[in-house]
Amino acid sequence: MRNLTDRFRITGDKKFSIQDFDTAYAPDYKKGDAETILSTLIKQTAEAETELYASNRYALLIIFQAMDAAGKDSAIKHTMSGLNPQGCQVYSFKQPSITEYDHDFLWRHYVALPERGRIGIFNRSHYENVLVTKVHPELLAKENLPGSNSLEKMGKDFWKNRYESIRDFEKHLHRNGTIIVKFFLHVSKAEQKKRFLERIDDPAKNWKFSTADVEERKYWDQYMDAYEMAIKETATPENPWYVIPADKKWFTRIAISTTILDILTNLKLKYPVLPGEELKKLQSIKQTLEKE
Repeated sequence: MRNLTDRFRITGDKKFSIQDFDTAYAPDYKKGDAETILSTLIKQTAEAETELYASNRYALLIIFQAMDAAGKDSAIKHTMSGLNPQGCQVYSFKQPSITEYDHDFLWRHYVALPERGRIGIFNRSHYENVLVTKVHPELLAKENLPGSNSLEKMGKDFWKNRYESIRDFEKHLHRNGTIIVKFFLHVSKAEQKKRFLERIDDPAKNWKFSTADVEERKYWDQYMDAYEMAIKETATPENPWYVIPADKKWFTRIAISTTILDILTNLKLKYPVLPGEELKKLQSIKQTLEKE
C-alpha cells in the first residue's frame, strides 16, 4: 500500500509532466477484488478518524480537483462512506458570490477550513483561481483587482504571485496543524466523452449532464497545461499533490482511500491519556455506579 501512495505523490523535487501519468493505471489490482479492498480501507480509516477526533491536535483537509466527469462526487461518496459525520464536513465550491468576490480569492476557502480533530473535504477549491481563471482570464475582471481591467497586463508575474499566495497559505496551515491532501483525479479525454454519453443515454443520469461541461471540453489542452503548471508550482514536501488515475473508478477509490489512510497512520495518533488523578476519579465513580 505504501508503494501505491508513493507512486502518485508529487512533491516538487522532480520534473513533473501530466503526460507521464497513465489515466488507466491499476497495478496488480482486479476489479472483482475492489469492493473487499475498499471496505477494509474504509473501516481502518474510520478508526483513524476517531483517533484524529479524540486527539484534537490535527485537522485533515482533503482537496479534490479534476476535469468534469472525472468522478469527484462518487469518489467522495464511496471513500468517505464509513466516516463519522460529526467529524467530517464537505464543501462544494461553485462560482463565487458577490460577497466572496469582495474578498481576496482565498477568503471563502479559509472560512471553510476544518477545525482540529475534523476532516474537511473541498470539492474544488482555491485552485480554481489558477485553473478556470487561467483558461478564462476574462473572469478575473469579476475580482475587481487593481489592473484587472487590462487583461493584457495579467502576465507571468500575476500568476507567479498567485501561486506564491497559495503556497504561503498552505504552508501556514500545515505549520499550524492542518494536514493537506491534494488529489488531482486524472481522467482521459476519451473516458470523459464516454461518461458524458452515458449521462445522456441514461435517464437516471440526465441530471448530471451540463452543456457547459461540453463547452469546457473544448479547452481540454489549456486545462491540462493549467493543471500541470499549478501542480508544479504548488507541490511541496509538506503539501504534496497526488495524481490519481481516474479512468477506472474502482481503482481510483482504492488509491484515494489508501493515500488517506497512510497519511492518518503516519500522524501516529493516540487516544488521550488522562492524568493519574483523573484516572483515580474514574475508578471512584465506577465503584459508586457498581454499588447502585
